Amino acid sequence: MAFLLFRRMLSSSAFVQPLAVVTGGGSGIGRATCQILCRDGVSVVAADINEDHAKETISSLPSSGQLKHASFPIDVSQRSSVQEVFDKVIKEYGRPANIIVNCAGITRDAMMVKMTDEQLNQVLDVNIKGTFYPIQIGCKQMIEAKVPWGSIVTVSSTSGKYGNVGQTNYATSKEGIVGLTKSVAKEMAKYNIRCNAVVPGYIDTPMTKTIPEHIAQVTMMLIALKRSGKPEEVAEAIAFLSSEKASYITGATLDVTGGFLM
Repeated sequence: MAFLLFRRMLSSSAFVQPLAVVTGGGSGIGRATCQILCRDGVSVVAADINEDHAKETISSLPSSGQLKHASFPIDVSQRSSVQEVFDKVIKEYGRPANIIVNCAGITRDAMMVKMTDEQLNQVLDVNIKGTFYPIQIGCKQMIEAKVPWGSIVTVSSTSGKYGNVGQTNYATSKEGIVGLTKSVAKEMAKYNIRCNAVVPGYIDTPMTKTIPEHIAQVTMMLIALKRSGKPEEVAEAIAFLSSEKASYITGATLDVTGGFLM
């Protein structure tokens, strides 16, 4: 049924099997996104700096005659690495991905007055450049191939929306992603390529496991549902924005926060 939702937006002559590249696909929200997209009838490429984790993600996907999955190592902060992966996708599938999900991201927390250039630059390189490069390269390929439709989903954060102590670098990068998303949406609309962002709150991922317990407890008090979110709950939102159900949504941000009360 979900597979047919993608198919209805194209005529039978123009239809192609939806193909997604998910950066950061080796764990957390990225892995859950790969699994949900696969469930919904999308062929998935998991790209992650940890090649073993990306392979584990692909091995977790059920086999199907209709779907073909792959994994590639990627350093999203390096244009050459991103270009190589997207070129491999064309070589492997004979066409570019028409769904791009940008889940790759890092934190390097420190109080602003003590933050080093290395901590600042690492986060901006991975979170900002690492979102920009896949979008730019992927869109160029989609435009050149004249794909009937495309969808890009970025991952922001409540830290970007509200700010957070010890995360001036991370908050800056995540709010920057929102500006990037809205600008791409305006530029790519004429090619029928949509671009939207999800804004996760406190989600059970490897990244949040590093948060000190006392800060986690305070955060939980600010969540209306009084619990942390699951990666699959964010992935469901990503899958929605990638599907025909969101065909008239672009340049939007969708909060997945359990009701984060600030």
